[in-house]
Amino acid sequence: MREALAQARLALAAGEVPVGAVVVHGDTVIGQGHNAPVASHDPTAHAEIRALRAAAQALGNYRLDGCELFVTLEPCTMCSGAMLHARLARVVYAAADPKTGAAGSVIDLFAQKRLNHQTEVAGGVLADEGSSLLAEFFRRRRQEARMNAQALRDDALRTPDERFANLPGYPWAPHYVSDLPSLAGLRMHYLDEGPRDAPRTWLCLHGNPAWSYLYRRMIPVLLANGDRVVAPDLVGFGKSDKPKRDAAHTFEWHRQVLLEFVERLDLRGIVLVVQDWGGLLGLTLPMEDPDRYRGLLVMNTTLGTGDVPLSPGFLAWREMNAKNPGFDVARLFARGNPHMSAAECAAYNAPFPDAGHRAALRAFPAMVPDHPDANGAAISRQARHFLATEWKGQTLMAIGAQDPVLGVPVMQALSAQIRNCPAPLVLPQAGHFVQEHGEEIAREAVGYFRA
Repeated sequence: MREALAQARLALAAGEVPVGAVVVHGDTVIGQGHNAPVASHDPTAHAEIRALRAAAQALGNYRLDGCELFVTLEPCTMCSGAMLHARLARVVYAAADPKTGAAGSVIDLFAQKRLNHQTEVAGGVLADEGSSLLAEFFRRRRQEARMNAQALRDDALRTPDERFANLPGYPWAPHYVSDLPSLAGLRMHYLDEGPRDAPRTWLCLHGNPAWSYLYRRMIPVLLANGDRVVAPDLVGFGKSDKPKRDAAHTFEWHRQVLLEFVERLDLRGIVLVVQDWGGLLGLTLPMEDPDRYRGLLVMNTTLGTGDVPLSPGFLAWREMNAKNPGFDVARLFARGNPHMSAAECAAYNAPFPDAGHRAALRAFPAMVPDHPDANGAAISRQARHFLATEWKGQTLMAIGAQDPVLGVPVMQALSAQIRNCPAPLVLPQAGHFVQEHGEEIAREAVGYFRA
């Protein structure tokens, strides 16, 4: 049953109703599955059916004589019928289902003596664990419903939900927060996957003009390690609300939002994952509460200290934004990432249906501190001192070598400013948006931060 509960957690992480199942032959698990009807567009993709299919393939027979099935929720009529047809010896479930349960709660197919096979049934095994996963899922759904009903401020826009439908590789359920003091009623979106009590939490911060979609290749690897992953969309990006005025965006305001966000979720054991503006803002966070942070995963970013000249590549990027504020975000990703599909590139355009939604895209290039008195420069210098002299956590740096803006020279300079930063992992084929090659980085990071 604990193996079935592990499968249920995979369903929860994917935004599905958290039900998991395993089929056992003797002492060997020969089939396992978790709910996936939403992601697979398949009404039959219940955990039990998927586990039965896997077991039948393993045995080379659709009859599963002598096998037992363990499932975290009392099976429905469809699954119960399949179990009887497979001639299972026994079915064990955790939580009862008073609405659709077909093993005694609503009806009891297994008690029908006229059927040509009888399967033994036992219920209530680790019922509390199974019930708590379901309660967490529906609690999230209620929270999402409340947040979706959150009134939109007059000075902000909200990207329609249909813009985010069926994005490739992005199956996770949305979460929202709007009651942070600094948000003043704006709604901020974030992903929150994996166990809430995991010893390690990966806090993934994106940059401009990306959003949490940028981490879709890394999140599955991190979750498979049993960790928690939290990936917010900065205000103005992704599924978060978008202030209409460019001037609404400042370095120190966005930083304050992130500080309050970390405190609200009470994140601990954090490995801070940053790139681009995710680093400009994120690398200033650990000094405020060092005990929350255990590691840094740093990719193609810098510190905006205002006392170091900005790179020629960045100045060219800033000039391009000023001259062409309506640039095609999808085309930008396609140009630097030829391995991406057209649908993946288009997903980066999804949050920005028109110019009114693009205030953050226009504002952020000019926000990078370029003189000592610029907004955020003093805080960034404090962070530089902290990282060089007081940082006690581990650091892993990964560089997309093809990045013309924040590439190898910029990152080598940054590595020298972080205490005990080892030699970077260089990805010769990757560019600025190095997370588009993120599986390799995530695998390396899981092993590195486990040490």
